[in-house]
Amino acid sequence: MIEFYDISGCYILRPWSFSLWEAITEFFDGRIKKMGVKNCYFPMFVSEAKLNAEKDHVEGFAPEVAWVTRSGDGELEQPIAIRPTSETIMYPAYACWIRSHRDLPLLLNQWCSVVRWEFKHPTPFLRTREFLWQEGHTAHGSYEEADKMVMDILGHYKAIYEELLAVPVIKGYKTEKEKFAGGFRTTTVEAYVPATGRAIQGATSHNLGKNFGKMFKIEYEDKQGQKQIPWQTSWGFTTRSIGVMVMVHSDDTGLVLPPRVAPIQVVIVPIVMSGMNLDTLSGAASDLASQLRASGVRVELDDRDNYNPGWKYNYWELKGVPLRLELGPKDLEKRQVRSPWIALDYY
Repeated sequence: MIEFYDISGCYILRPWSFSLWEAITEFFDGRIKKMGVKNCYFPMFVSEAKLNAEKDHVEGFAPEVAWVTRSGDGELEQPIAIRPTSETIMYPAYACWIRSHRDLPLLLNQWCSVVRWEFKHPTPFLRTREFLWQEGHTAHGSYEEADKMVMDILGHYKAIYEELLAVPVIKGYKTEKEKFAGGFRTTTVEAYVPATGRAIQGATSHNLGKNFGKMFKIEYEDKQGQKQIPWQTSWGFTTRSIGVMVMVHSDDTGLVLPPRVAPIQVVIVPIVMSGMNLDTLSGAASDLASQLRASGVRVELDDRDNYNPGWKYNYWELKGVPLRLELGPKDLEKRQVRSPWIALDYY
């Protein structure tokens, strides 16, 4: 899933884990685009002046902010922060883009990474100094519109956990002490980890109210010609979700992956016995793999001749492949394959 890196709290996402993130991004990206949300990208750097523009917000993130202070051999005139989140990066642009009620709602999202540096004991996926996420930022003409956006997004986050990752979550509101720094109200989906007996935050969706609009002078003219400040929302879902999924499903004997996100859903292992060579079995197994791929199943045919079947069973079980199909000479005669639990006919 990961490879450790020489900077504490930073990890390499290997293809096996990154494919899980791709499945999540495809699922969620399709849903928000149906809501009218458009993807964009903003720089990862923010000036100290902009970061300090919103007092409560910067105080909430101050211990986590990483700063760039040098360029080559020289000191920068002003330190530049690496984004811990993008409100202070995006909202100065919103102040330019939102002038009239015709400019609302403004619905933007970006897929990027952020850096948060405050903690001393990083944990893969769960607490990392750099992590991947999406962050949505919207502006609306009314509280009702903004609140509906917050709750609709929270519903999509719940669907990612329950429909993709097979992790039950509970929707709810954060306390005043735990809400997003500078925001009006924070909603959350919380998962439960049986092994530790603890809940863990899965994703959050925030109603920011008008506070950021006031600080960044985001104003528009309503239909009556009056100046108004829009209601804003922000919401984020991160690679922490992969860690939550691992803790809920997996155990000391290996990874367990839900079928909808597993990079490989089925592995086919030919079983060579006396009287039949691997080429004959591999041909039949290849035909079976083609049939499954045509049905939209992600299949791997493991016909490597330098490993025995037992080694292959262990290898794929540790990687969390949901289903193993074994094909031996007798299975070929009966035109069936066998999983560890049941024999299945194929044609």
